[in-house]
Amino acid sequence: MPRVRTRGEDVRNFILEHVEKHPTDISRFTSDHFGITRQAVNKHLQNLTAEHAISETGKTRSRSYKLCPLLEWKERFEISSETAEDLVWRNDVTAVLGQMPENVIEIWHYGFTEMFNNAIDHSGGSVINVRIRKTAANTEMLLWDNGVGIFKKIQTELNLLDERHAILELAKGKLTTDPKNHTGEGIFFSSRMFDDFDILSGGVFFSHKFGDQEDWILERDKPGDGTIVWMKLNNHTARTTKKIFDRFSSGDDYGFNKTVVPVKLAQYGNDKLISRSQAKRLLARVELFKIAMFDFSGVEAIGQAFADEIFRVFPQRHPEIDLFAIKANSAIKRMIARAKAGKGHLG
Repeated sequence: MPRVRTRGEDVRNFILEHVEKHPTDISRFTSDHFGITRQAVNKHLQNLTAEHAISETGKTRSRSYKLCPLLEWKERFEISSETAEDLVWRNDVTAVLGQMPENVIEIWHYGFTEMFNNAIDHSGGSVINVRIRKTAANTEMLLWDNGVGIFKKIQTELNLLDERHAILELAKGKLTTDPKNHTGEGIFFSSRMFDDFDILSGGVFFSHKFGDQEDWILERDKPGDGTIVWMKLNNHTARTTKKIFDRFSSGDDYGFNKTVVPVKLAQYGNDKLISRSQAKRLLARVELFKIAMFDFSGVEAIGQAFADEIFRVFPQRHPEIDLFAIKANSAIKRMIARAKAGKGHLG
C-alpha cells in the first residue's frame, strides 16, 4: 500500500508541475511518462479538480486544465524613512507565503528583501506595490515601484552607453551605484535562485530562466516609468541559497569571486564584436573577480582586436585573474588562440 500511495503522489506532483506547459494534453503527457492508462491519469485530474488545485474548461478534445490560485494577495507600501524590508517580510509576506520547506522560504526571504530594499534605496519613488499569487505547484511575486527605473539609474550614474549596457553589468554581478551601502550581489544572485526572474524597466526587459546559461534582453517601443520585478519559484524545489552561492565562489571562499560574462550582451543589434572598445566594455569590473568565464553562446565570430584585448592585454595587466572561454565555436577558439600567442596584435 505505501508504494501505491507514493506512486499516486508522484503522478499528482507531476501533473501539478507540468500542467501549465501542457494544458490540453496533460493526460497523454502524464500517461506516457509513467506508462499508465489515460483512465488512471484522469482519476488524478478529477481529484485535483475537486480539491480546487486545478480547474478544467471545455469538454472531450477541447478540454483544458490550469492551476488554480490558492491565494492572491496585494499590498501597497509607502516609501519613507521608516520603511524597512525586514519588517515587511516578517509582518506581511511570511504569513502570506504560509508553510513551505525551509530552503524555499530562504530563497524567498533573500529575493524579496533584496528587491524590496533596492526599491527603497534606489528607485527614487514614493510607493512599492507587492502582489503574491500561490498555487499548489508554485508561487509568483511581483514588485513594482513608481521611481526612475533601475536600468536608467545604472546607465546615468555609471555613465554607460544605454540601458542594455546596464544589463550586461548586472549579469556580471557586483554592480552597485552605492558601494558604501551595497555589495551589488542582490540582483545577480536573485536572478539565479528563482525558476523565472524578470525585470521590466524603462525601455528594456531583462529575463533569466533557471538552467539557461544566457540572459535575455528585449526592448519595448514605449518606455514606462518605474521598475517591475517578477519572481517565480516551485513550492517544493530542492534548490538552496547555498548551492547558488557555491556556484559563484571558489572553494570555501564566499566572497563571490567568480563571474560568468555573457559575451552576446555586448553585441548591439547587428554589430560585430571586433573592436577594443567593445572588449573594454565587456571587461569593465572583471578585475573585481578571481575567475571570469566568458560565455560565447550565440556569438558566431569575433575580431582580432576584440580577442587580443580580452585574452592577451587584460591577462598581462591582471595575471592574478583566471580567464576562461566557454561555449565558443571553432572560429572563435582559433581567434582566441592567436591572441594568446601574441599573433597579429598592433601593440
